Amino acid sequence: MSEPRSVFDEIGHDTFDRLVAGFYARVKEDDILGPMYPAEDWAGAEWRLKMFLIQFWGGPSEYSAERGHPRLRMRHAPFTIDAAAAERWLELMKASMDELPASALSDAHRAALWEHMVRVAYMLVNHT
Repeated sequence: MSEPRSVFDEIGHDTFDRLVAGFYARVKEDDILGPMYPAEDWAGAEWRLKMFLIQFWGGPSEYSAERGHPRLRMRHAPFTIDAAAAERWLELMKASMDELPASALSDAHRAALWEHMVRVAYMLVNHT
């Protein structure tokens, strides 16, 4: 009996590459989210999000091997994240997801990823 395939197995590394690259291309120009990122760490930020998502969705555990437990709330605590920031994060992520062709991301996978993005975005809100 074969093991069930993970979301990562089904959509592949390239889909996560494209999703996160599209997202960060938007963040760099964004007036709310852009200033939260040190200019010298764009590549690092992109790598961390991509590897977190890959690991979360059943891919290789490079994120944890390099950074340990994700501890998302702790890692984001130094940043002022209010509802407007969470909503902008989701807006930019949705635009990046919408760029992906149906062949890269089925409706079921798109819905599962989106539900996760919404849950995490609002979980990280730390200011009213």
